[in-house]
Amino acid sequence: MFDLKEILSVSLILFSVIDILGSIPIIVNLRQKVGHIQSEKATLAAGVLMILFLFAGKSILSLFGIGVEDFAIAGALIIFAIGAEMILGIELFKSDPEAKAGASIVPIAFPLIAGAGTLTTILTLKAEFAQINIAIGILLNLVLVYIVLKSTGWLERKIGKTGLDVLRRIFGIILLSIAVKIFKTNAFPIGVASGI
Repeated sequence: MFDLKEILSVSLILFSVIDILGSIPIIVNLRQKVGHIQSEKATLAAGVLMILFLFAGKSILSLFGIGVEDFAIAGALIIFAIGAEMILGIELFKSDPEAKAGASIVPIAFPLIAGAGTLTTILTLKAEFAQINIAIGILLNLVLVYIVLKSTGWLERKIGKTGLDVLRRIFGIILLSIAVKIFKTNAFPIGVASGI
């Protein structure tokens, strides 16, 4: 049941999918727009989503008549919008002084941390690993997510404005590419996506 090797494997897979380190420019960008990101709230919301998906993901989606592919496409569209903002310097997610706390949930908790990729990965991991080991892997990743979210102010000062601008555009292009890949994989049948 409890297996250290499984926990390590799950943790590494989720770490690469969540890619919290790669999301630093996005988080800093959002922090500049809304003033403050509630690290605890974002981490907790992402954690609840991931644990919920671990135990009842497919059931929740089918309850609403939504397939995993539909969910992935919705996440891809949000990721695409964030990437476009970063590259073009436009503002799609308007900062609302009344709802600044909401930025901790959307787009940080979902889709950046617990996005379609993360949630579908959790569903996939269930076929290979014990649920308890996946749950521990999720918790370990959430600790790292919390540390990174708490450190964004310090990272912003260390990297500087020019460094952040460069990183923002680079990661914006990466985000657009990820969004297109998720969309292509889930929106079209295999034959259409491969050009057959």
